Amino acid sequence: MKKIMYIALAMLAVSCGKGAEFDAQGTFEATEVVVSSEASGKIMRLDAEEGTQVLLNEVVGEIDSLQLDLQRKQLIAQRSALLGSRPDVQKQVATIKEQIAKQKAELVRFANMLKDGATTQKQYDDMEAHLRVLESQLDATLSTLTKNTVTINNNSAALEAQILALEDRIAKCRVVSPVGGTVLVKYAEVGELATVGKPLFKVADLNKMYLRAYFTSEQLSKVKLGDTVKVIANFGAEERFEYDGTITWIASESEFTPKNIQTNDSRANLVYAVKIAVKNDGKLKIGLAGEVIL
Repeated sequence: MKKIMYIALAMLAVSCGKGAEFDAQGTFEATEVVVSSEASGKIMRLDAEEGTQVLLNEVVGEIDSLQLDLQRKQLIAQRSALLGSRPDVQKQVATIKEQIAKQKAELVRFANMLKDGATTQKQYDDMEAHLRVLESQLDATLSTLTKNTVTINNNSAALEAQILALEDRIAKCRVVSPVGGTVLVKYAEVGELATVGKPLFKVADLNKMYLRAYFTSEQLSKVKLGDTVKVIANFGAEERFEYDGTITWIASESEFTPKNIQTNDSRANLVYAVKIAVKNDGKLKIGLAGEVIL
């Protein structure tokens, strides 16, 4: 009887020892960015091999932009020719202004002659009328030249807008990494045809990893943003490494416990996701299991 009791106590002790040694469990992840093509055309270069490092805003590829370059050169030539046809207002009205100046001088001379009786009123009136004609001619010429200049400037501005639009499309033919990190997957190869929106490669900053762990509602009251917790990376067997983690995000809504996740309260069906930032020393990988100790 005593032997049976000892065995029962031993089994109870083993059962208690198998309890969870952590408060929450999850997997490591990183912020992954899928870089897609912003232009259509043949892929001329794509230096984004899987496992390679890329820098922020680094140009890692190019899509054929020959036709766009030729269109841009054509528009630049059209704009240059258009601006060359813009009238030189001052030169074109210089002759009329000179005639007006001479007519005004003659009108003054005729006014003096009229006082002395050396000319008639009709001759003076004819000189004055001719001056008004010249001034009207100047106004009409200035109006026409101004309108032509405005029209040419507007057409030039429209061409400039088209040139800028083409330059933007040409710039989008350069494949730029929006983040610095490691290339995880390469989806396209040189020589293939790219279309707008086609994925080219996936990149992630593996230096900044996150453990997405799941807490019960009871545990949630013990954590808050900015808290420092202990994170254990589980590589299997006895391979376990400890890291300092910082809570950066807590879900606002609960969800059902994922099948591959355990909690120290097996009765809990609803849990809250929590992201814990961890600095990677090179060992952590996406999808690796991790545990949290509060």
